[in-house]
Amino acid sequence: MGTMGDFFNNYLNIPKMIEEKREYRQQMARAEALPEDYRYVFKKIQRHMWMFAAGSGYDMMRIHYDLIELFEEGAAEGRRVLEVTGEDVAAFCDALLQNAQTYTENWREKLNRDIAGRFGGSSAGCADGVVGGSSGSSADGTDGGPK
Repeated sequence: MGTMGDFFNNYLNIPKMIEEKREYRQQMARAEALPEDYRYVFKKIQRHMWMFAAGSGYDMMRIHYDLIELFEEGAAEGRRVLEVTGEDVAAFCDALLQNAQTYTENWREKLNRDIAGRFGGSSAGCADGVVGGSSGSSADGTDGGPK
């Protein structure tokens, strides 16, 4: 968790927000200048990735800026956009998101925290990812299967 100073720096720092907005506009102008296929894929990736953004979103913007640069290089080399991303664009997005703060990361942490809180200690001691081991029964005495 960040400090209160981090909060104010990320959310209430007006000069920083103005600068980030200016930079964002410049980057989006670069994206608009991409060839049509790159521009289409960039916009689809951008929309997809923003669904997962957490926090201030500044880390997500950095990823988008790096993506624009990657796409500019690919276009300059005459490569097709799917030669740059690969056919599985969703997997490409997943790889990009590994360095961003995402809601899924928060959800994973909450899940582990809730389970550790319920059963004490760390949830890392769960065999095969199942609380209570792999015996097929859960802590409440049920088999854990569908009802």
